[in-house]
Amino acid sequence: MKLECDIIFFMADILIVGKDLPDSLDFAEAFVATRKVFCVARDEAEAGNFEAEGIVASTWNRASAISSRSLIIKAETKLEELDEFVLFFDSYWFGTKFELDRTEDISVAVETMITSFQYFINELMLRLEQRKDPVTVAFLVKPYPSKAELVHSGNKNINLHPTSNIVNAAQQAFISMAENFATLVSDRQYLSVLLAKCDQTNELFNSDKELGKWIKESLGAIEGFKNRQSVKQACTWIKAGGKVSNGFTLFK
Repeated sequence: MKLECDIIFFMADILIVGKDLPDSLDFAEAFVATRKVFCVARDEAEAGNFEAEGIVASTWNRASAISSRSLIIKAETKLEELDEFVLFFDSYWFGTKFELDRTEDISVAVETMITSFQYFINELMLRLEQRKDPVTVAFLVKPYPSKAELVHSGNKNINLHPTSNIVNAAQQAFISMAENFATLVSDRQYLSVLLAKCDQTNELFNSDKELGKWIKESLGAIEGFKNRQSVKQACTWIKAGGKVSNGFTLFK
């Protein structure tokens, strides 16, 4: 099956948050041919290292709402048409940072994986309400199974290392936040939303570059639709690699 509209790559610029450079480089590079790209760098010393790849970067204090606001303003200043936003939750990537449920790590883990995204969304909505320019916000989650999910699924793959409790809880919080954010399309004419999942069984799971290309195509498809999304369409998760058609999912 094919898209019900031609994919049009608008000259929109994009801000990507959630997975930091240099780990998000492959994903970000998928956008540079058609967009100016702004990403979050791991630290300030590395922020200027990606300009040769066509990527502008800055740091983000995830524990600060002010830093989230500043990040958005910086991106608007550096880019010409900031009309696309991607919030990227990679559970496996976070799992390498919070592999164990140690008491001393919980506060930082919550700030890194939960509070940060909520701060960013709150500040983003305040800014979008001021601008009221057409925008598309994508929530991309690469879920990874917990211990309980592996037991229930009967998966005996010894190479699958389950996520810690805190990463799994943050993953569920991100999914819930994304779904509730998507309901906002009902009374905001300027807003479109893409919800996308790519689990470990998906062929795109091990290639952020191909995943980024698919996100780029999907954003173009949504922005090319003649009719606005309904709330039901905006709240529907799309399997990475599937085709977007009038807001519904068409899986491969």
